[in-house]
Amino acid sequence: MKASNADEDDLGSERSSDELNFEQELMEIERSLQELKDRYSQVEQAQTTQAALQQRQAEIKRQLQHAASPALKAELQHIQNSLDDLEIKLESRLFSWEKPFWQIVRFGGLGVVIGWLMAIAVLQRPQPSPQPAPAIPQSSQ
Repeated sequence: MKASNADEDDLGSERSSDELNFEQELMEIERSLQELKDRYSQVEQAQTTQAALQQRQAEIKRQLQHAASPALKAELQHIQNSLDDLEIKLESRLFSWEKPFWQIVRFGGLGVVIGWLMAIAVLQRPQPSPQPAPAIPQSSQ
């Protein structure tokens, strides 16, 4: 009777451990989803700002064609700098190279190690010596 209670306790602790791991994984997924949503809203906001700046830039260029003034040139330069910053922000934050880079390093390195082990195993195996062909007796007719 005591052995069955111990088995039930072991099963209960395994279940609670599995449930705990599941809850931790679920929380990690929810956190990643929230980060993705935040990033998406940042990208949308940056794209809206970028469109407005591009429109203002086009307006200033049209005004510069009619009458060039230092104030318009300075504003045009400021808008161009802002557009450059937004473009860099959009490109750099849209995709992170950190995780894919380390996955490539890890699995590429693993592939190289497995390849070397296979090469060593093949080279250490003794080569079979060629067997002479058996002589076939010829029947005379």
